[in-house]
Amino acid sequence: MTLPRKSLVCVNDTPFYHVTSRCVRRSFLCGIDHASGKDYSHRRLFIEQRIHLLSSLFAIDIAAYAVMSNHLHLVVKLSPDAVNDWSDQEVIARWTSLFKGPLLIQQYLKGVVLPAAELAVLNDIIALYRQRLGDLGWFMKCLNEPIARMANQEDGCTGHFWEARYRSQALLSEEALLTCMAYVDLNPVRAGMAASPEESDHTSIKERTRPSLNLAEAIASLLQSHQLNHFTVPHKPLLPFEGTVTDKEQHGIFFRLKDYLELVDHTGRLVRKDKRGAFTLHLPPILKRLGIDQKTWLNNAAAFELIYRKRFAKRQNQKLEKRIA
Repeated sequence: MTLPRKSLVCVNDTPFYHVTSRCVRRSFLCGIDHASGKDYSHRRLFIEQRIHLLSSLFAIDIAAYAVMSNHLHLVVKLSPDAVNDWSDQEVIARWTSLFKGPLLIQQYLKGVVLPAAELAVLNDIIALYRQRLGDLGWFMKCLNEPIARMANQEDGCTGHFWEARYRSQALLSEEALLTCMAYVDLNPVRAGMAASPEESDHTSIKERTRPSLNLAEAIASLLQSHQLNHFTVPHKPLLPFEGTVTDKEQHGIFFRLKDYLELVDHTGRLVRKDKRGAFTLHLPPILKRLGIDQKTWLNNAAAFELIYRKRFAKRQNQKLEKRIA
């Protein structure tokens, strides 16, 4: 039995989620189509740019991502309460970067004086925009629809580009978050598309180690092609690593970036059996902190989706049983 999306995403349980979207039709719609010989790799760059663009506009941070040949992975942190700090003008500016909005919004932006009744409707629209800018479903809609339109136009066809809907998976512990991030960052290595994590194009690990994405240039191109109406917010970087927990308010990831990069590098050497290298005799600091042994870590990092999907399905069945009871 399929559960509604609102029961799968609950920030009160955890703000961190693993999200995946997969292509339909042939297998290489974001890479090289071996049937026709056409190269669609530019779509991967478009998706990567749009992930950053939307993260800047929405109250959603990106902890990790990987854009593969036929699917994409995201590890996101939802911060829906952050939208309450935005003024009405900022909410409208963010939303109208992507959409024109109804006539009432356009009149308001032009400085037209609105009567009380229309102002009441305007406030309702702003409240709706505010809610959407913190919503994972709208984030994925704004991410997936443009690439689907691009693909259909290039292929001269109609129909679905992505599977029926994206999948979201709650990351309920530090162990789950860390394992999922490493799993996502190591996707190209595991698939044989890259020899090492830092050489994995269109991934967060590549961006953290060898930044090359020019978002300002991408935004300028989108503005010129009228795919973006305007862009007035700061560029938001990947969710930062903040080290250990402190008494101060923290919004990032509670690990050290140095430890994480070392852990991913070691794991990548083990995932790729043709690469030399292994764990040192001492456990990396992150694994020590979480109490995970090397064998368990490698198993989880190499098969995260399969392992945690079974655990997630078990939890959902338990929830259904409680409802029925």
